[in-house]
Amino acid sequence: MKKWIYALASIAMLIVPTTLFASSDVTNLGLTSSLIGLTCVVIFCVAYGFVMVEEFIHLPKSKPVIFAAGLIWMLVAYLASQSTVDPDAIRQVLEHNLIEYASLFLFLLVAMTYINAMTERNVFQALRSWLVSQGFSYKQLFWITGWIAFFLSPIADNLTTALLMGAVVMSVGIGNSRFVSVACVNIVVAANAGGAFSPFGDITTLMVWQSGHAEFFDFFVLFVPSVVNFIVPAAIMSLAVPSHKPDPIHETVDLKRGAFVVCGLFLFTIFTAVSFEQFLHLPPFLGMMFGLSYLALYAYYLKRTAPDTHEDITHFDLFSRVAQAEWDTLFFFFGVIFCVGGLGFIGYLEILSTTLYDGWGATNANITLGVVSAIIDNIPVMFAILTMEPEMNSFQWLLITLTAGVGGSLLSIGSAAGVALMGQARGVYTFFGHLKWSWAIALGYAASIYTHFLVNG
Repeated sequence: MKKWIYALASIAMLIVPTTLFASSDVTNLGLTSSLIGLTCVVIFCVAYGFVMVEEFIHLPKSKPVIFAAGLIWMLVAYLASQSTVDPDAIRQVLEHNLIEYASLFLFLLVAMTYINAMTERNVFQALRSWLVSQGFSYKQLFWITGWIAFFLSPIADNLTTALLMGAVVMSVGIGNSRFVSVACVNIVVAANAGGAFSPFGDITTLMVWQSGHAEFFDFFVLFVPSVVNFIVPAAIMSLAVPSHKPDPIHETVDLKRGAFVVCGLFLFTIFTAVSFEQFLHLPPFLGMMFGLSYLALYAYYLKRTAPDTHEDITHFDLFSRVAQAEWDTLFFFFGVIFCVGGLGFIGYLEILSTTLYDGWGATNANITLGVVSAIIDNIPVMFAILTMEPEMNSFQWLLITLTAGVGGSLLSIGSAAGVALMGQARGVYTFFGHLKWSWAIALGYAASIYTHFLVNG
């Protein structure tokens, strides 16, 4: 959901409760060496193993992680009962996890609903038709969609950007799964890289900014490293993109009535969510839900003013668009958030951060944690770092901001953008399809770090 499914710079301010780490009474159970604690880690790893092989066993990714979350918290409750921890501590942690998940859930549900509405109004089909009619080849389309994702992500966040551009790629690449697969990988990399240089382009940048470790304009020095992070793997992957053009489209795709207005309302909804967080200090999900009311009222207007000859308008129903949201992805994030929350309460996130910074030094730790964020969501990783308050200068705080932001691109499950796109392009963009290009993405990861040292060191 890495991030807003999955990071608007404001998506959800948190995925793991801040009060869990900020509490002066209980930070965690400190039972990481216990048999039960290790069992929880095994349960989490096994559940993620099922996620990784989803394309082969066809088990929706939400099911194993939700099951794992239940088991982990049962064991956490037992551990807490055997310790001196206040029984209310678990309830407080769970309540905060639930609040943060609910915020993320509502935010993503609105974004998905708008995308479904634009699909129903033929927006993406028309865009596909236009792109193909311009004579662009698959290779040109690969770069066009990648650059759009890179520059859109700092504004609309990596999750929304991935969903939007993924819909375009799947429309353009109908019948060419090879192109769709590699283009989706490119979009994930571009969206994560683009969000890394904006104070509100990703949840991790937002967290570092609000913690006071970097000023608003400090993040923009990461622009060049972010470009490198996108360009290196994109240049390599483009070699596998077919050079020929998509099959010509003979039919004309007409936009349905109100299509442009729906697109405008979506952009205004994103602006509303950002404004709620930046200027009113209200949670972004509230702005998104307010934006959903724009679509609801406009849908009512369309129905009331539709000419009798426009039969399609009567079928534009808001709740039908909500029903078509990617529920497997939304529930997947529930499982991940509560699994990671349980492991954090046991004490694993803190011990990981402490061991790395005390033993390896800031640079090695920050680079390593960026890789770790491809497996464990970057939000709890960043929370653990902020909680430990390691002694680092501004350069190192920007380094961990960069690595945590783009490290998730190494795996499809490492970021909200990747997880969301796996749900949207199920069967075409898969874990192993992404893993095939992880070596190229790793080169971009290393190159972006080198560039950061070269340009900002």
